[in-house]
Amino acid sequence: MSAPVAEAQDAGERGSLEIDRGVLRKIVEHAASGVAGVARTRRGPSAKLSGPAEELRILLDLPISYPDPVRETACAVREAVSEELERLADAGVLNVEVTVSALVPAARRNRVE
Repeated sequence: MSAPVAEAQDAGERGSLEIDRGVLRKIVEHAASGVAGVARTRRGPSAKLSGPAEELRILLDLPISYPDPVRETACAVREAVSEELERLADAGVLNVEVTVSALVPAARRNRVE
């Protein structure tokens, strides 16, 4: 016979959870790197975060694949970053400022003549 399950406590009585800024930064960079149009480079996306977890301000440097559309890629990155931070860390995003740090040409095929 199993022991009775204790009644659920109010969230305020169970304690708190704080997610380190480094973890939030990694979530941002990972979310950005998964967006189509973000170039796969050794360095990849690089983020800096400021503000409280409920209203994060994000500065994000991105390498973009050339000739993918820069504006559409940046918009998709903003959306992906906001959604992933909300889903994984219950964090809010005030704004995501994107700087395109590189345009990376698509890999060329070897031509045989």
